[in-house]
Amino acid sequence: MVRRLTAGWCRVVAATRHRLLPGGGERGGNPVELAVALPAILVMLFASIQVAVVFVARSTALNAAQSAVNAQRLYDAPAGTGEDRAVEFLEAAGDWLVDWDEPGPNCTATDTDVTCTVSGRALSVVPGVSFAVEQTAHGTVERWTEP
Repeated sequence: MVRRLTAGWCRVVAATRHRLLPGGGERGGNPVELAVALPAILVMLFASIQVAVVFVARSTALNAAQSAVNAQRLYDAPAGTGEDRAVEFLEAAGDWLVDWDEPGPNCTATDTDVTCTVSGRALSVVPGVSFAVEQTAHGTVERWTEP
């Protein structure tokens, strides 16, 4: 009787041993899961960083265009004042916007309005990926008017 009970107990222990061990029958599965998931995680990480860089480049271009408009719209501002202010801003802003100097900022002024455009490319985090950025600002020229 003791012998039967011991043999039965050994079978129960052997059957449950695999379930009680950490990881059970899937020991070593975590590195495989990581190897499968890591490329997707890295792609999402770099894509989100690239999207953020594009938005910062757009903001930089828009701020440069607004600075140019604010300089060019002043009363009796000489021609080229807006472009000079945009160049100063972009040189101080860093490299978020690249190739902005390859037509350079462009301001068009009439008797009543000023429009300035800044264009370039966003800094590339992912090699071979390039995003064009162009932002335009508009303002009214300060002038004397009759009441």
